[in-house]
Amino acid sequence: MRKDRTSLWQRLRVPVGEPVDLSAQDAAATPGGPDGKAAGKAATARIGERLAGLQERLWAASTAGDRRRVLLVLQGMDTSGKGGTVKHVIGPLNPSGCRITAFRAPTAEERAHPFLWRVEKALPLPGELGIFDRSHYEDVLVARVRGLAPAAEIDRRYELINRFEKSLADDGVTLVKCFLHLSYEEQRRRLLKRLDRPEKRWKFAPSDIDDRALWPAYQEAYEIALERCGTSYAPWYLVPADHKWYRDWAVSTLLLEHLRELDPRYPEPDFDVAECRKRLLRQS
Repeated sequence: MRKDRTSLWQRLRVPVGEPVDLSAQDAAATPGGPDGKAAGKAATARIGERLAGLQERLWAASTAGDRRRVLLVLQGMDTSGKGGTVKHVIGPLNPSGCRITAFRAPTAEERAHPFLWRVEKALPLPGELGIFDRSHYEDVLVARVRGLAPAAEIDRRYELINRFEKSLADDGVTLVKCFLHLSYEEQRRRLLKRLDRPEKRWKFAPSDIDDRALWPAYQEAYEIALERCGTSYAPWYLVPADHKWYRDWAVSTLLLEHLRELDPRYPEPDFDVAECRKRLLRQS
């Protein structure tokens, strides 16, 4: 990646191999961001236009054999805004070049396979921008907190994830892994809004309140995943998510920086442009 002092990826990147203390990270911070909500929304809209152009170039390059693609991984506590990020960041892009997967509790068929089986089926193809709303990390987060797998199995999964992501990077996948860092207080405010607004109640479940009792365990599980699965080829980015406008701007900016670094190019035509133009002009 580009190593200038203003790159957001440098500001938000979790140091590789170092312990992570989420309690020391301000979820309401706006590092490197625009000056306030209005400016942030306007900046995100402008970034969306540039992202759309780069995405089209990436898609076009694949028609000439360029195998590169991008995978955006979004993880975070309930109400941290994974779905909202998809809506506001990916919304301006051409859906033909996007592959969005929202991972939920595994089905009976998925449980019958290794945990990465369903993830491999959802990977972006060359030229595509893949988006994971939750991901393979659920198998070391929920599984750890809820005791859904033996401790030894969960411990083994961290290394399997690292090997998996290394194979993706070697095959031309640029991974942009974003942890949307939400505060305990902000989550309560967002859950209360879901209860207070009839059109939002479908997003709420009484179990959401029970899950809040497990907040410390989830924070610990995330800290372990951020430390053990942050690598040079697939680093984590810690995105403060208490301010929705900043979250959207930051993820958009991270994607923009990575796509600029890839610098995809439109393929050169394998036909005579001038001759084709003449043929068209001769037609009545």
